[in-house]
Amino acid sequence: MCGRRTLADRGLRSRPQARKRPVQAAWRLCCTFVDPLSNLPPELAPLWQAAHDRLSSGRPVSRVRFGPLDSLQQAALADLLGIGRMPGEYPTVSLSELDQILAESVGARTREVVTRLIGPLGDRAGDRQRIAAERAALWAWLDSHPVLGDQPALESWAATVRRAGINGSVARTQEEIGQALRVIAELPASGIPLPVLADRVLGNTHALDDGTRLAGLVLRALAAIYDVAVPENAQRRRALWEQAGVADDELSPVVLAAGIWPAGDDVAGQVLRLCAERGHAAALTLGQLKVASDLGRLPAEAWVFENPSVLAIALARFGDRCPPIVVTSGWPNSAAVLLLQKLAAAGTRLYYHGDFDGEGLRIAAAVVARITATPWHLTSADYLSAVSQGPPVGRVSEVPWDTSLAGHLARVGVTVAEERVAPSLLDELAGAAPLHKRP
Repeated sequence: MCGRRTLADRGLRSRPQARKRPVQAAWRLCCTFVDPLSNLPPELAPLWQAAHDRLSSGRPVSRVRFGPLDSLQQAALADLLGIGRMPGEYPTVSLSELDQILAESVGARTREVVTRLIGPLGDRAGDRQRIAAERAALWAWLDSHPVLGDQPALESWAATVRRAGINGSVARTQEEIGQALRVIAELPASGIPLPVLADRVLGNTHALDDGTRLAGLVLRALAAIYDVAVPENAQRRRALWEQAGVADDELSPVVLAAGIWPAGDDVAGQVLRLCAERGHAAALTLGQLKVASDLGRLPAEAWVFENPSVLAIALARFGDRCPPIVVTSGWPNSAAVLLLQKLAAAGTRLYYHGDFDGEGLRIAAAVVARITATPWHLTSADYLSAVSQGPPVGRVSEVPWDTSLAGHLARVGVTVAEERVAPSLLDELAGAAPLHKRP
């Protein structure tokens, strides 16, 4: 190699007469269907691979650097470029020069050559932009999801989900998160087994089996709602499911109620009616409520309180004239959920009140979202007018019906227990109490 080769020699050393007899060469190619690219020596493979990689970046490309090359590969590159010296172990090739050489020697530019030899070119820059846009759309969808809007306590869970990132693909991740949110929207449940819940919501009895990624997502969401540690063993995971009303036990979950005069003759209806007549609280098990297919006539309105002591105060004051009251006793268990669902299904308007503290607001948000109850005297004005001395409020989460309430609790930092405001709440119910007694 002692001088720059002509374009007629570049890459076509096996066909030295190609430039001297172009008509005959073209005729031979046409008749024998020989691909001009087949004349490119295999030693040029590193060049094609490097060019393909750089052109697939999606960015402007002017030069291609590649290597290391052995002596045969360097010689083949020198022949292609028409230079009289070895190009070195890590050469750099001008893309415009390579385009010109290939166009003259094989009738195709670099993009076409590498596409035919290696495969279609990519667009990594475009792919990154597309994936970034898909990710942004995913997280925007999650932030605006109605389940998070109903229960803002899930914001910390959503942040954890974002930090965990994409599981396989954006579409797969969104489907997985969507499934978890569909399950969360059905909780607390009314005492159904986990496989039944999974089948009802997701169409697969094993979708929430212990150890699955989806079950983990839901349990972490429940831990955020209930403000407890994420369960680390099977026993604690079962306990958290049970707290959310997912269990086979029909005896342990009990709900307290008073002042409800149903017309039905099943066990639950008779217990409610008998206790209302005697001015007592009815304690209904989940099993009794499950077989209560028709409670008959139910009140137009009922009031739901967080604490049993409020019901005790109401019964002491009203006796057998007590207005319809249901108590969740903190977080509503499966029996409470089922009774409230039956009341709501019968057209009873439910009004909820609870403690003014961090957990009280989370319970209220869960009841309002799950049972479609109306918050009752749970506003910033109600809190500020009642607050004085009390224990700390704990971790506070936003509530959708009063965007200022959580801020007031966090700033003042003092709990207002439901019992403190119970007398004024019951004063408001006093006028309506006689209307709820059986004629």
